[in-house]
Amino acid sequence: MGAVLAVAIGGAFGSVARFVVAQGAQSWLGSAPWGTFTVNITGSLLLGLIVGLSAHRLPMQPWLRDGLTVGVMGGYTTFSTLMYQAMRQFEDGLPLAAGVNLVGSVAVGMAAMLLGLAIGRAA
Repeated sequence: MGAVLAVAIGGAFGSVARFVVAQGAQSWLGSAPWGTFTVNITGSLLLGLIVGLSAHRLPMQPWLRDGLTVGVMGGYTTFSTLMYQAMRQFEDGLPLAAGVNLVGSVAVGMAAMLLGLAIGRAA
């Protein structure tokens, strides 16, 4: 039951953080895809950092690790929003922008995940 509660509470915090960061990025960078991109990349970095730290430097109770990874980071990242925005770009006659949004999010997200994992392991 502790893990379920940790995931639920973490999800609430992650969702609020997603809203705040996406809104901030959109007001600073312009359009909606940049807010989602920012959230997904920072989420990938943070997820890698949490996994790296919890596995190598900062052992965590399973309920805490689940609360942070599944809860906070699951509530924070926005894969479904990425899909929606890419579909909208495609429908708006911007197939190149949709492709760059999708490929860039996945490629840069993976790079950020690997960077966060490396930082977490080295800390």
